[in-house]
Amino acid sequence: MNASSPFLFCFGLGYTASRLARVLRAEGWRVAGTRRTVAEGGDDAREAGIVLHAHDGSRPLPPEALAGVTHLLSSVPPDADGDPVLRAGGIAGPALSDLAWCGYLSTTGVYGDRGGDWVDESTPPAPSTERGRRRLAAERAWRDLADAQGVPLDLFRIAGIYGPGRNQLTALRAGRAKRIDKPGQVFSRIHVEDLVAILRAALAHPSPGRVYNCADEAPAPPGEVVAHAAELLGVEPPPVIPFATAELSAMARSFYAESKRVSSAETRKTLGLTLRYPSYREGLAALAREEAESER
Repeated sequence: MNASSPFLFCFGLGYTASRLARVLRAEGWRVAGTRRTVAEGGDDAREAGIVLHAHDGSRPLPPEALAGVTHLLSSVPPDADGDPVLRAGGIAGPALSDLAWCGYLSTTGVYGDRGGDWVDESTPPAPSTERGRRRLAAERAWRDLADAQGVPLDLFRIAGIYGPGRNQLTALRAGRAKRIDKPGQVFSRIHVEDLVAILRAALAHPSPGRVYNCADEAPAPPGEVVAHAAELLGVEPPPVIPFATAELSAMARSFYAESKRVSSAETRKTLGLTLRYPSYREGLAALAREEAESER
């Protein structure tokens, strides 16, 4: 690996970004990133050649950690005081003189509640929850800083992510799955492999300044997904619980405050992508097969 290789730095090497990092490493990229601590999953990252830095957003990273970075991605969510990465220096400073592209992982929550109607990449944001308002403010802060630094920025508005270890099959096996009934409620989602493919394609075919919707082609009521997962496992689905009487955390309840169908058709057209898992049916079926094979 030489210093002229493209170099991605990820603020927040979590569920999605760590998978992207491994794909890029296999293609010859240099990759580094942050976690709150480097202990959790650190050995796996180092084995993949990913350089880890402990960073909680309370202070800037040392300049040498960012030297030579050509691409930067942030998946760190905002808090009540704004974006932690931007508070800690963001993309400013001479260490990032080679920076050619930035990406920010946002959420389809910035579109707000649409009563089950469709939104697409051209739909104006109208967040209806505090979480969505924070995300939109973070998007704008990243855009302003990128413009001030003369660096192109892409925004990725992501639906509910599922994949290995994070899906309704896992929730059913753990006894955590709930089939909540709220008439008219519909969510969009995306398999993590398809999300990584979108990110990789955006890096490979830059069209800076775009908004990308990251969602599959089959928005569905959440209870329908749980029932299908139960069918795949050959178990009885959990009982239907009316939303009004369901015991949900404040975070979970806030998700039910919004209902919309997210179209990613323009994103897929722009990037020339065909989703591997166009709906939760294909995605859950593949996960069920993978789990069955791993148990053999």
